[in-house]
Amino acid sequence: MNVEFLNPFLVAIGDVLKSELGETPRLGTLAAEESSFTSDDVTVLVGVTGMVEGIVFYGMSERTACRLAGAMMGTTVPVLDAMAESAIAELGNMIAGRAGAGLEEAGFSSRLAPPSVVRGRGAIISTVQIRHLVVPVTTSRGEIRVHLALRLRPNAESSSA
Repeated sequence: MNVEFLNPFLVAIGDVLKSELGETPRLGTLAAEESSFTSDDVTVLVGVTGMVEGIVFYGMSERTACRLAGAMMGTTVPVLDAMAESAIAELGNMIAGRAGAGLEEAGFSSRLAPPSVVRGRGAIISTVQIRHLVVPVTTSRGEIRVHLALRLRPNAESSSA
């Protein structure tokens, strides 16, 4: 994966989580994974199309999802109900949206699909022919594992080239 695709997501993760949680998240060690992705308790998926194509996953435990949703909604969330699930989907959407603006600034026009939420650990999600990068992000409310499976669309050239 091109590092020009990674940096807008790392900046967006920091900015959005700081804005929503009031704290600066800690980014862990970046790792590349070749295999299919196995979902966490709660996984938000955002598709990316355009010059850059692929998918972004945000995986977390249900406990972390409840804590994050609670912080966003200003209340305690004991169970991940429909409203809390919507908050978590929106968190993924905000990160992807801000990263999409960063991709655009770097010369890679792209569009984002509305977020989808997969609930239940163990679903296998294949990123066929796209290796993905994983960045663990730690907050006081738990860890989010961000998976980026993005590539330059074949025959696409960036306007920054």
